[in-house]
Amino acid sequence: MANTSTIARDGDSPSVPARGHRGATPPRGSGSLPDWVVPYALLVPGLLVIAGLLLYPLYQMVVMSFQNVGLRQIRGAPAEFVGVENYQKLVESELFWTSLRNTIVFAVVTVACTLILGTLVGLLLHKLGKKMSTFLIVGIMAAWATPQIATAIIWRWLFDAESGVINWALNTLPDWLSSLLFGRSDWTGEPWLNDAFTIYMVLIIAVTWASFPFIAVSVLAGLKSISQELYEAARVDGASAWRIFWKITFPLLKPVFAVLTVLSVIWDFKVFTQLFVLAGGTSNREAFNLSLFAFTQAFSAPPKMGMGAAIAVVLTLILLIITFFYVRQIVKTEDVR
Repeated sequence: MANTSTIARDGDSPSVPARGHRGATPPRGSGSLPDWVVPYALLVPGLLVIAGLLLYPLYQMVVMSFQNVGLRQIRGAPAEFVGVENYQKLVESELFWTSLRNTIVFAVVTVACTLILGTLVGLLLHKLGKKMSTFLIVGIMAAWATPQIATAIIWRWLFDAESGVINWALNTLPDWLSSLLFGRSDWTGEPWLNDAFTIYMVLIIAVTWASFPFIAVSVLAGLKSISQELYEAARVDGASAWRIFWKITFPLLKPVFAVLTVLSVIWDFKVFTQLFVLAGGTSNREAFNLSLFAFTQAFSAPPKMGMGAAIAVVLTLILLIITFFYVRQIVKTEDVR
């Protein structure tokens, strides 16, 4: 019987078909992207959205700050290039320096109050049981979720001179106690929202009340990630609660506090809605911050949108400088570690 198989010649190895290896990467098609291009390609959609919603308006704002844009330009006339004239007028304006001072002082005080109160509430929530903690989180987050305009209207009503709850509550105090604490006993018709100082006092309370829940929940999330063994070891060594916080909690939550501080600075520097409502519009110029000053310049008659854009550019630069130096300091600290 004839053998149909092929006999290998002397010195030659038989031909064996190659088998595929498991896990072998299939060959790429000619039209596929290189590996190093794929991450950048995935970032393109997000970068396009950021460019359309943020970078292009920012570019237009910078261009407008070097132009004279008024009522004629709004009606279709070409904008007139004036160079740095808007910035020169800004530096020479006493109202600009008043607004800048109000913005910085308000932001410093409010950021400090928000971070301190939010941290204390976060530590309290961490000590409570799961059910009570969840109940309180839902309650305080209602304040954070309340629209800014609603928050401002509520606080304006509370401090109203004629029908405000604050004046009524202060009048219910015994005369001797009110005189001892405040130097007066009659609070009828007290105009809290007429003076710039008291307006900002109310504004600090209102913004802190609406902002601390976010800080508290963020701190609580950070506390959940810290091992309880560290706290138990510290208590065994006899460390006080204050020392435990500064030696364990604060160092481990430093990245969380860094992000919260940057966000709080950005938010509090740009406060507008609450101040606009509490101050009753733009009539009280002593109570202006940079946001309200920019709005007044850009939209009050006669509109000077170039000047408003210049104020907005200054405010943006201040925030960028603060954020840059703060983040740079954080990176340096982490590198040292």
